[in-house]
Amino acid sequence: MSNMIGKNIYSLRKKQGLTQEELAGLVNVSFQAVSKWETGNSLPDVSALPLLANALHCSIDSLLGYAAEQRKITDYEERYKTDGYYWGIQPSKMCYEIMKLCPPTRPLRLLDVACGEGKNAVFFARNGYHVTAYDATHSGLEKARQLADQMRVEVNFFQADMLDFRLDSEFDIIFCSGALHYIPPKLRAEILENYQSHTSPGGLHALNVFVRKPFLNSPSDKKAFRYKWISGELFTYYADWLIASCSETIFDCMSGGVPHQHCMDTIYAIRQDGA
Repeated sequence: MSNMIGKNIYSLRKKQGLTQEELAGLVNVSFQAVSKWETGNSLPDVSALPLLANALHCSIDSLLGYAAEQRKITDYEERYKTDGYYWGIQPSKMCYEIMKLCPPTRPLRLLDVACGEGKNAVFFARNGYHVTAYDATHSGLEKARQLADQMRVEVNFFQADMLDFRLDSEFDIIFCSGALHYIPPKLRAEILENYQSHTSPGGLHALNVFVRKPFLNSPSDKKAFRYKWISGELFTYYADWLIASCSETIFDCMSGGVPHQHCMDTIYAIRQDGA
């Protein structure tokens, strides 16, 4: 395994035109550490993998030797390849609520889960948050990086599948909009507990989920790998947190070119000491 990872780091580094010293600077390690990785004498720490993936413009899966590109994680890979930004570049209304609850009056570490083409991540970075963002789609992340460059902000983008990726560092804010329906019920507790345990005291979670309603019928209901939540289910995972706000709304949608409606539950929850 170590030899495979080392070879991948070497080939990807060369592809990006980086020296060992330059890569070491991007990942905050010594060039000797990079040399040991490439020769197979040691492995990168788990905490270094997102930085490595970002520096080498690859996914964590491909860095580790897994052919993630051979399995279709989401159909948005193709949608994001079209001209322009599929969802536009205006930030979600949730971004403004986050700014009210946790204004960036001090350095705040924010994670954007399933960031898509990066409109929200870039908005947060423009407003002074220290932003890390990941998505399963290569095409989405390419547009996200372009948008960050255009707006002249720094965002730590990397590619990962939320079903596989787990946090090992702490954040002050965790944000996810329009993506948690990809998590099957059997993984929800594990993933949310991982996010909660890596949130600082006083930190904020801002999340929404698509809710199953028998009186609504949307095209996405019949698509594979989508698992709508039960009304109120999301809120139960935050019984030990301070729920600053929770709501359920029905809204019109034109995703896919077919008019339909969705029901969505949204929560803003703040971790208390001892939670």
